[in-house]
Amino acid sequence: MPSATMPREGCPNCGKPAIAAYAPFCGQGCKDRDLLQWLSEGHRLPGPPADPETLDGLDRDEG
Repeated sequence: MPSATMPREGCPNCGKPAIAAYAPFCGQGCKDRDLLQWLSEGHRLPGPPADPETLDGLDRDEG
């Protein structure tokens, strides 16, 4: 079972101590800023290169 303890590092955005209700962030503001980074593609996960032929099929309606 995972531990319920807070990480020793601070908020990933500003470095302030994390608050349990907003973990791992220090508050709602930093939590929202992180979400906006994901939504605007500021954060990205590495992956294999996309196949152009597969992407072509996604642009067309199949009907």
